Amino acid sequence: MKTIFAAFSTLFFSLCLSQNTDSLRDSQEKHLQNIRQLTFGGTNAEAYFSFDNKKLIFQSTRPPYECDQIFVMNADGSDQTLASTGKGLTTCGYIFPDGKGILYASTHGASDNCIPRPDKSKGYVWGVYGAYDIYVANLDGSGTQILSSTPGYDAEATISPKGDKIIFTSTRDGDLELYSMNLDGSKVTRITHDLGYDGGSFFSWDGKRIVYRAYHPKADSEITEYKTLLAEQLVKPSKMEIFVSDGDGKNRKQLTNTATANFAPFFHPDNKRIIYASNMKDPKGRSFHLYIMKDDGTNVEQVTFGGVFNAFPMFSRDGKKVVFVSDRNAKGRYEFNVFLADWVE
Repeated sequence: MKTIFAAFSTLFFSLCLSQNTDSLRDSQEKHLQNIRQLTFGGTNAEAYFSFDNKKLIFQSTRPPYECDQIFVMNADGSDQTLASTGKGLTTCGYIFPDGKGILYASTHGASDNCIPRPDKSKGYVWGVYGAYDIYVANLDGSGTQILSSTPGYDAEATISPKGDKIIFTSTRDGDLELYSMNLDGSKVTRITHDLGYDGGSFFSWDGKRIVYRAYHPKADSEITEYKTLLAEQLVKPSKMEIFVSDGDGKNRKQLTNTATANFAPFFHPDNKRIIYASNMKDPKGRSFHLYIMKDDGTNVEQVTFGGVFNAFPMFSRDGKKVVFVSDRNAKGRYEFNVFLADWVE
């Protein structure tokens, strides 16, 4: 199976090289240059660099899989190979600092099957399923072992560039909170304590701070809705704001205040700016673009203009490239692909 994926990715990589990269860039995207499409077809998301910038890990729903699995590819899009078990539902892959291992969340410990998508009558919701546990494996997907398992949700794990801590989201104490732990899963420490969803966290490049998305309901009706959905292992992401804090949760500061969906924040390597996705300029909430702001929430600047959905940005360690997911150049309604661009100051 992995040989088939390697041949498949090599074919599309050659097609990628032959395309006119300028055609993928909107003329207003002054911070982006030489945009290259790395995946072709399927629903691809959350592509993150290895610490040496040579690899990317991402999740993808593509044949023969009916829900997300974790894949690894070279940073040029070649050699796309399955790295998860091919069973259950997965999310949020990340590569260890030594480049030899990966971690990701999966439900395969509970069932080999995909979890049915949430009932659309609930509106647009994300599943925060208690079946998710955090696993580690070798870069090629072998040697899969469980790292963090509780009766509740354990997922959204990323690693500090210092190579000493993992940060993740869990419902082990009854709410969606942030926790840190050592790379071996020991010394689990709770970081956030407010009612609501705290998740999607990343460390700054110096390992001193974290940036994350959060929704803290205040009105009684909002609290009731949040708790009702959480009991059904769901969360509504329509109102998320971006926060920063020290790695232990102290000195927290809210950076956005738009009452819209702001998510997928990531630090620029200068540790002074944050890139993120938001639908704040679309009254209907359907169009998402990337924005960059100072780490105090000021000087917000729109980065992407092409396509309808742009999200999950990550800078390379040297700040010269940015990887993101977009529906630009899509051939179907639910096609989202991974793109790589040179970053222009």
